[in-house]
This record gives sequence, C-alpha cells and structure tokens, in this order.
Amino acid sequence: MSLARPTAPRRGEEEPGTNDATDDATGTDKDTSVASRGARVVPVPPPLYYAAAFAVGLLLHSRGGTPLALGGRPATVVLGAGLLAAGVGLATAGVVTVVRHHTTIVPHAPVSTLVRTGPYRWTRNPMYTGLAIGYLGAAGVADTWWPILTMPAALLAIRWLVIAPEERYLTSLYGPDYADYKAHVRRWL
Repeated sequence: MSLARPTAPRRGEEEPGTNDATDDATGTDKDTSVASRGARVVPVPPPLYYAAAFAVGLLLHSRGGTPLALGGRPATVVLGAGLLAAGVGLATAGVVTVVRHHTTIVPHAPVSTLVRTGPYRWTRNPMYTGLAIGYLGAAGVADTWWPILTMPAALLAIRWLVIAPEERYLTSLYGPDYADYKAHVRRWL
C-alpha cells in the first residue's frame, strides 16, 4: 500500500506554509511546503557513513598496531559472505520497491508516496538495515573486529543524521498514516 503525497498549491493559490486547510482524509493540518521538499538531512549519501566507518576500521586493523582478527576462518568468511549477500539483497529490494512506486531514494528529495510494500512491510528502513547487515558481512570477509568496533559510529550517524529527520518529514507529510505505519513496522528489523 502506498499513499500519494499532498500536492503543493497551484499558481494563484496560497503560498506554501500559509495554507490553513486540513487534509480531507485525515482532518489534520497540512503544511504544503513540506510536500515540496525532502527531509532536512545532512547532504551526505547514507552509504558513505557506513563506508567511512568501515574504512576507519580497516585502517585501525592495518595501521593501529593491534590487528584484531575474528578467527574461525574459513567459517567467518563463509558467514560473512552470506551476511554481505543478504544485506545487499535487502538494500537492493528496498531501492527496487521505492523505484517501482515512482518515488525517490534520496533523503533530501521530496517523496511522492509512503511505501509500505516489499521489504517495507518488515522494516521502515530496508536500505539502511541492508547496509548494516552487509557491513557486518564485509567485516567477516575481511576477518577483523575493527570495522565491527567502528560500526556504532555509522549506526548513530544514520539514526540521528538521516533517519530522525526522515521520520520528522514523513510525520509532517503523512500524519496519522505514518504514525500507524510506525506503530506496526519496526525501524530496523
């Protein structure tokens, strides 16, 4: 199920942000300027948070003086490859689902629908969750604890610099519909 976004006023109508009309479907006030912008996030592509944390982990492993091997090879490599594949699959499914609904994967761009199908039935953030799972898998393949130790930095950045503004944006855009979605679908898994 997806919900169309409220449209911005036409030429000659009230300016965005000055509209006191209510949404007929929900009875809530709609700030039409919200529909014309995306979430107010730091303009950094979310995968870069994961990549930066992973790179720091690899750097600490190779140059930090204390390589922390996971051990258990080849099992950790096989498990890591499986997690990496699962994470990439989940993230890809999230992208494909969003594209099929003709909306955007760019956090600071306006969305056209609230996507609730595909992997969005189980997680509100399949792309970020998939990247996190893939990250763990890549650490297994690399056979080092260091990226796992730096992963919380990426997760905190994603949570507070990307997800929090996205959730505020979607709440202001979809109101009770998004609140209902949040009540039934977890943020991660």
